[in-house]
Amino acid sequence: MADEPAPVPVATAVLDEAHLGDIQGAFGTISVADVGRRRTWKQHVLTLLAIVGPGLIVMVGDNDAGGVATYAQAGQNYGYSLLWTLLLLIPVLIVNQEMVVRLGAVTGVGHARLINERFGRFWGLFSVGDLFILNFLTIVTEFIGISLAAAYFGVSSLIAVPLAALVLIGITVSGNFRRWERAMFVFMVFNLLILPLAWLSHPDLAQATHDFVVPGIEGGVTSDAVLLIIAIVGTTVAPWQLFFQQSNVIDKRITPRWMGYERADTVIGAFVVVIGAALIMMATAAAFTLSPEFGAFTDALGTAQGLAAELGPHVGALFALILLDASIIGACAVTLSTSYAFGDVFGLRHSLHRSFGEARVFYGSFTAMVALAAAIVLIPDAPLGLITTAVQALAGVLLPSATVFLILLCNDRDVLGPWVNRTWLNVVAVVIVAALLELSLILVVATLLPDLDVRTVVMVLSALLVVALVAGGLWMWYSQRGQPRAPSVPAYQRENWRMPPLALLNPPEWSAGRKVAILVLRAYLVVAVLLLLVKAVQLASS
Repeated sequence: MADEPAPVPVATAVLDEAHLGDIQGAFGTISVADVGRRRTWKQHVLTLLAIVGPGLIVMVGDNDAGGVATYAQAGQNYGYSLLWTLLLLIPVLIVNQEMVVRLGAVTGVGHARLINERFGRFWGLFSVGDLFILNFLTIVTEFIGISLAAAYFGVSSLIAVPLAALVLIGITVSGNFRRWERAMFVFMVFNLLILPLAWLSHPDLAQATHDFVVPGIEGGVTSDAVLLIIAIVGTTVAPWQLFFQQSNVIDKRITPRWMGYERADTVIGAFVVVIGAALIMMATAAAFTLSPEFGAFTDALGTAQGLAAELGPHVGALFALILLDASIIGACAVTLSTSYAFGDVFGLRHSLHRSFGEARVFYGSFTAMVALAAAIVLIPDAPLGLITTAVQALAGVLLPSATVFLILLCNDRDVLGPWVNRTWLNVVAVVIVAALLELSLILVVATLLPDLDVRTVVMVLSALLVVALVAGGLWMWYSQRGQPRAPSVPAYQRENWRMPPLALLNPPEWSAGRKVAILVLRAYLVVAVLLLLVKAVQLASS
């Protein structure tokens, strides 16, 4: 048969032979035997259309129910003043996701399996445990979004939630990668409703432009504002994205030869997600800034009803439809990232190219998670708005840990060979991790010492961060003096370099300093998560 996957070569690390073969994208096919150079614009565009998918889906999926609610909360409670956070997140998105693109295309092995094999079972289970718990909570928030959107139109959640669950399962278990990807693009087209939403809200463009480039917080720096900023970070740059895009790149059969096109897909997606987030924030800021409901966010349903009251029922309906569409895309992507990781870790078949009969556990785990998350949302009187914000903030707190393992993998020459990180990329990635840790530290200090001035905490921690980064940079420069540079590799060799089977790799070397640093990071994150829960309870009881 033409669709029959190619056999796994002896030298590959790919775990599922269905991950090898022709690229069968929503908008085109690239044969595995295609070795021709693209020389014209038409050839480049047609190739990009065949490749595009993993980057756009992961980014648009990131503007999910939690994202829509968090951006709406930022606009409703703080006006335009938090727009600057989105601008800063563009490089974070591109740097993090570009690293997983390389890992997926070069290794052919998912993120969860790489962590398990290179850092040991303890760290693998710890990281995957983080992913499973956080992903499941995120899936719950997606069904919260579906429930709230349905409620706006007067549809009972007892009807809307099970129906959405059946749609999600039907799309995914079809056993056809191209069909699944095309369904995702159909839902992404509906995401364009953000454009008329923003236009009908008549935002103050001068104020929005100012707040994009001049950092500030309406009402000053408070622990609640910091919690929301962490939630914005957590919903825009979520840990599940790392696992999803790496596995989806592998499942789409993208190899190093097509790296440039998948990078373009990722960059386009990063700008799409930030523009969408900004438009939602601007729309709610414009609607509520002079309204009695300014600063009184409850949940996404309250926002939709408020938009209807302030700007007309058609605007409220647009917001509710955006929420519904975002929830479906997010639920599919987040659940699939978990099923991919499950198959990775346990060595099971985990490909959308396979039929249900060939990958029962892969599709079964997807179905079970969707069904359980949908059932939880149907529990009456659950604090849906608080759960959504808390889950996004939890993603922000756990992101530094995920990024640290990502950086370590991308500097592992046995794994990536000539595709390892360059020095400048490591510098940018370390700065990103440090900034994320500072945000969570601010929340920890503000929760433990509520009477302390948060502005002072920010200034002190920022100064310490700068000192630590300068000291670390000097140490890195000093330790690498005199070391020979890695030899350059011709382009044709880079395009064909793939990681050998994991069993053939040398075990990674762990210095005492690295072990201590990772243990300290993990211990700190456990404390930060516990204090985040304390903060969430405080907000629930206030």
